[in-house]
Amino acid sequence: MKAVLCKELGPPEKLVVEEVPSLKPGKGQVVVSVKAAGVNFPDTLIIQGKYQFKPEPPFSPGGEVAGVLKEVGEGVTGWKPGDRVIAASTWGGFAQEMAVESDRLLRIPDAMDFVSGSAFLLTYGTSYHALKDRAQLKAGETLLVLGASGGVGIAAIQIGKAMGARVIAAASSDAKLAVCKQNGADELINYASEDLRGRVKVLTAGKGVDVVYDPVGGPYSEPALRDMAWNGRFLVVGFAAGDIPKVPLNLALLKGCSIVGVFWGAFTRNEPEHNRRNNEELMQLFAAGKVKPHIHATYPLERAAEALNEVLYKRVSGKVVLTTE
Repeated sequence: MKAVLCKELGPPEKLVVEEVPSLKPGKGQVVVSVKAAGVNFPDTLIIQGKYQFKPEPPFSPGGEVAGVLKEVGEGVTGWKPGDRVIAASTWGGFAQEMAVESDRLLRIPDAMDFVSGSAFLLTYGTSYHALKDRAQLKAGETLLVLGASGGVGIAAIQIGKAMGARVIAAASSDAKLAVCKQNGADELINYASEDLRGRVKVLTAGKGVDVVYDPVGGPYSEPALRDMAWNGRFLVVGFAAGDIPKVPLNLALLKGCSIVGVFWGAFTRNEPEHNRRNNEELMQLFAAGKVKPHIHATYPLERAAEALNEVLYKRVSGKVVLTTE
């Protein structure tokens, strides 16, 4: 089979595509014939040794795939070859086959194609867990999404709207904000050319926002925190800007707000049954047409480095996907 390999830690240009032996499932595992693999920001970090999980080279990056079960290992029940699935792991997905534990599988509904399936679980799982479980977002509340044109950002917009919130999308260009508008955002802020705090004050009549969804970090986290409403919830989702902000904790006191961590991967491991229910609810939202991944572009495996650079340098609105055929 063909696989994208990280043989030496570094930028995407160091990746190679090679033929490697086909995989066999271990006990409790399955082998997925990968049809499509979602490209996510953590993939750009893991190949550089900058992610919290650090596999030893050589390995294939990619933690989110959709495909068909090829083989089922010893002890696996409820699954059979030919089943259409989404599979989640930490790495191993940028290849024509991936071995994964059977409890990391999710069945794909008939209405979902493989490209959409490969772009669904991580971003929508993260945003649904963040808004439903961590923020307990309520209908009628105001949600501010930073980095709103990215994969998790667009998922947060769509889920926020499905939950009845008023959604303010903030991004770095008018083109990115146009995509946010297409995906349901009520209000837009270009924080490259507008004052974030000033615009939030105008859009909320001085009240502030009830929930901030922040996958970016960097220079916009503290201004957003300063414009929280009373009893607001600030969701720490990630640090795509690269810098982890150090915010004055007195802001949480003055605002009566909560700063809440969101680590979807740890949630899936620590609360698997809760995660399973969330996934079922997400599939219902997809079937109802309330959520759908926005696909920026698809690339073949041979262009994995190009796809990763698009994500790394923030040239993507929505998701980029690798296809194996």
